[in-house]
Amino acid sequence: MDELVATPLQTQSVLEDPILLVGSIGLLLVVITVWQMVEIVDAYDRAALTVFGEYRELLEPGLNIVPPFVSRLYTFDMRTQTIDVPSQEAITRDNSPVTADAVVYIRVMNAKRAFLEVDDYQRAVSNLAQTTLRAVIGDMELDDTLSRRELINERIRTELDEPTDEWGIRVESVEVREVTPSQGVKGAMEEQTSAERRRRAMILEAQGDRRSAIERAEGEKQSNIIRAQGKKQSQILEAQGDAISTVLRARSAESMGERAVIDKGMETLAEIGQGESTTFVLPQELSSLVGRYGKHLSGSDIEADSTELESREFDEETRELIGLDDIADIIGEIDEQAEMDVEAMEEQARAIKEGGDVGTEIDISDTSAAADSESTPDSE
Repeated sequence: MDELVATPLQTQSVLEDPILLVGSIGLLLVVITVWQMVEIVDAYDRAALTVFGEYRELLEPGLNIVPPFVSRLYTFDMRTQTIDVPSQEAITRDNSPVTADAVVYIRVMNAKRAFLEVDDYQRAVSNLAQTTLRAVIGDMELDDTLSRRELINERIRTELDEPTDEWGIRVESVEVREVTPSQGVKGAMEEQTSAERRRRAMILEAQGDRRSAIERAEGEKQSNIIRAQGKKQSQILEAQGDAISTVLRARSAESMGERAVIDKGMETLAEIGQGESTTFVLPQELSSLVGRYGKHLSGSDIEADSTELESREFDEETRELIGLDDIADIIGEIDEQAEMDVEAMEEQARAIKEGGDVGTEIDISDTSAAADSESTPDSE
């Protein structure tokens, strides 16, 4: 109770003492003055300083000393800022109503100009973006507004660049978030999309049918070509077989005919040799037949200055026509057998002409027996 009573007494004593009162007021003024002189600016801010309403300077981040009581600070955020553009109703160039909204990203590049050139730069940028959005959509058709968002963004940013540069503001990006046509336009677009899809389906189906028909035609064409080539090869092989058969039959018939004549001549010579006459007549026709038979089998002529027979070959066209190259082995075997028979018959005729024993039986198919009969003829 005594302390409570003492406090008002002390206060009264201070008020009664003018020196103490002035000192207290001076101390209070000093504290307030120091508080007014010191300004702290954040790292991402810039502050515009005015003294008596006059612009002085921009205060940098950190501790700053300003004139007390007559100074005012206007702080500007130097980071990228986002401004929402409200939904705007616009009519496209083809008279289709749409609703669109966007987002604008800006940054203060010059705080002095943003302070001196424009009042509330965020509101100014937002209003300018709204009018620009409506103007850009009005210059485009509905399909472009729905499919070419990048073009709308670029045009809005370009339109905002010039006025915002004068305010010390840079528009970094503009993004149109949504473009919504009216309900009637939506219904018409859905019908158009359905019709377009049906049209594409019909086109694809027609193209598939066309492709299938082409493939079938190509397959039939290739099949016909292969069948025709097979038939052609069959006919060629059949013709070659007929030609070879004809040649072989002709050669065989001629060989058999002359062989029969020679056999008959040899039988006649044997009958003559069994007689008592010592004179033997060798018909010229027999030797001629023997020579022609050998010539026919070998296909050669005897030259005047040569002891060997020179073979006469078929020309290339004939060989290819009748296919002699394919039956060379068969014809070679036939010619070998024919040459052996001719040699045996020539040895037998020579033995008879020289006075051999005609009663001896000689096998004309065995060349060794013919050689033995030639080496041991009977003398007259």
